Amino acid sequence: MEQPHTREIFINRELSWLEFNRRVLDLAKDKTVPVGEQLKFAAIYASNLDEFFMVRVGSLYDRTLVGGDEKENKTGMTPAQQLDAIMPKVAELQQHCDKIVAKLYENVGVLGYRRVDFAHLSKEAEHFWRKYFMQEIFPVLSPQIIDRRHPFPFLRNNEVYVGTILKGKGDAQSSFGLVPISTQFQRIIFVPSGGSVAFALVEEMVEHFAGLIFGKNTVQSRCIFRVTRNADITVDEGMFDHDVDYREIMSDLLKKRRKLAAVRLQTTPRAPAEIVGFLREKLMLPAKQVFEQTTPLDMSIGFKISARIAQDGHTELFYPVKRPMLPPPDFNLARVVETQDVLLSYPYQSIRPFIRMLNEAAQDPDVLSIKMTLYRVAHESKIIEALISAAENGKEVVAIVELRARFDEQNNIDFSKQLEEAGCTVIYGFEAYKIHSKLTLITKKKGNQLHYIAQIGTGNYNEKTSEQYTDLSFITTDLGIGSELATVFNNLAIERLTEHAGNLLVAPLCFKSVLMQEMDAEIEAKRMGKDARIILKCNSISDKDIIEKISEASCAGVSVQMIVRGICCIKAGVPGLTENVTVRSIVGRYLEHERVYAFGCGQDTRVYIASGDFLTRNTERRVEVGVRIQDRRIAGELLQMLDLQLRDNVNAREMQPDGTYPKVKPAPDASRVDSQLGMYDMLAGTWPAMPAPRPAGEPVRRAPTARRHAAALQQPQRRPAAPRPQTLLGRLRNLLGR
Repeated sequence: MEQPHTREIFINRELSWLEFNRRVLDLAKDKTVPVGEQLKFAAIYASNLDEFFMVRVGSLYDRTLVGGDEKENKTGMTPAQQLDAIMPKVAELQQHCDKIVAKLYENVGVLGYRRVDFAHLSKEAEHFWRKYFMQEIFPVLSPQIIDRRHPFPFLRNNEVYVGTILKGKGDAQSSFGLVPISTQFQRIIFVPSGGSVAFALVEEMVEHFAGLIFGKNTVQSRCIFRVTRNADITVDEGMFDHDVDYREIMSDLLKKRRKLAAVRLQTTPRAPAEIVGFLREKLMLPAKQVFEQTTPLDMSIGFKISARIAQDGHTELFYPVKRPMLPPPDFNLARVVETQDVLLSYPYQSIRPFIRMLNEAAQDPDVLSIKMTLYRVAHESKIIEALISAAENGKEVVAIVELRARFDEQNNIDFSKQLEEAGCTVIYGFEAYKIHSKLTLITKKKGNQLHYIAQIGTGNYNEKTSEQYTDLSFITTDLGIGSELATVFNNLAIERLTEHAGNLLVAPLCFKSVLMQEMDAEIEAKRMGKDARIILKCNSISDKDIIEKISEASCAGVSVQMIVRGICCIKAGVPGLTENVTVRSIVGRYLEHERVYAFGCGQDTRVYIASGDFLTRNTERRVEVGVRIQDRRIAGELLQMLDLQLRDNVNAREMQPDGTYPKVKPAPDASRVDSQLGMYDMLAGTWPAMPAPRPAGEPVRRAPTARRHAAALQQPQRRPAAPRPQTLLGRLRNLLGR
């Protein structure tokens, strides 16, 4: 039973996420970050917040509508209480964002990029923009009047509108005028002017010239607004009353998502109360979910301004260009991995050797099959091309495609059709569990023997994000790992959970339990007077069991060092509970995405990489796969990487007992340590050497690896309680990740 005082160590998940997004926003004002990159971070902050409202707030809002009072299991907050805590925090963050973006406009103005202020135009500028509006914008506008004869239209998610209050001559009542800002033209217009560049936002131009749009109607008041809608897909039982393909169901649900309830209304400053009241009534939104801001309502323009600055050749306003390191020209991953395990580290090393290995497997007569799990892939994916090529060459290709990868559903639906048309076997996975694993298994047959090339990663098979996210890709021909992975794929194909694993971690049945046993081993080592240490590197942590185990380790005197980029629901440094726990967040030019878990000290440290974080959804409601790194050379590299991140004083912020994250500053006599740039130096020249050609018929000799030896790890895996029988509606909700 939970002790009352343990509540002191918990932080609400949603509030922790908002604190993470504050760290992203702070990079938009960080003087060590170039201006061109600051604009991007401001846009990323806003995009993150959009998704937060669509997913997290949307889910909480749904639960309040059905009278949900189930309390969150760590802080004891109901959905309504969480919403009450979220909204003022968002309002405070928005004020912070407004100040930062205003300063950014000043800074880019000094550099010659000036925002057009339609409220203070000179006569010459007024004439120029009026002419531009009438010639370029007005012909493609689709204005609407809403009155007794014209119903209120559907307002699209995250699109910008100009709203007006209109009154015609002799009319007793006013009407509402609406102008959608069409996607038929660019939202931002750049106009060179006397050695500088003016940029104008189309919605501000439309608002300024609204009087020219509605004919004889007089515009009495106006404002710009934007609606964010819930993206938490719901289903009705009737969808399964007829026999339809799962892919068709997902396509129908994506259409339905666009029509879900509004969860946020953004407006420009001093929006007329009559307009805001009218919109709130139609959208059924409480006042606390209306946010006024000076920042553009759609901050994606930050990317566009940044791109224009780059286009004009101002390289000094951006991070120095860094490309993923390529291996030597003769490097062949498939040949190297025959003799030693290989670890690729993105974005510092290129994904190309892995793609080349897939393409070679597609042509190799010894290859029988290629199996992969696909969660998110690039829109023009060379990975998909390689799988299609393999199928067309007669290989058995099995692609386990997760159609519920949020906001990538349509992309995955389209690729699943292409794969099927090429002859691949496409499997959609479990009803109750998302398949979030990053797995590839290439099976060869030489003579009468099967050989495997197994790959286990922390990130998606996406060429674009492999240059933006930090991720790890472990490749091995170890027969034991290959056999275990073959079992995992077979289980996935028949919707059976993997109950036992040796080298692998496989959620939900043997992932969290193994890692908690590892923590127990460190607790016991400390009690016996030995050195004990735990290092946990992940994106997020909210799992209550793991948090309580971390607290137990801390109370036993174990040093627990955590590197958590985003959500962190455990407070560090709480006396008597987490005083031996440190938490740091690294937010920089790359998105920290790899998961590395290390237990022990020195040569005996056990190191794992995995696809899963310590969120409850990862540990209990998804199929995640990790692997213990037995190769001491690779384990050493991973520990060196963790040490570098624990010494970072450029990108790192460290949590205080009150949950805040001040930036880590180097000591006066200390050198700057940028762990992200430092990885290039650490990995330079480390590509494995190509093995010498071997005589025909000579067996492949692999480098020896250390084997699992801790007795504690041989205990039976702790299995979660079997799920309760569910109604059809309940099964469908699980299917959709609710």
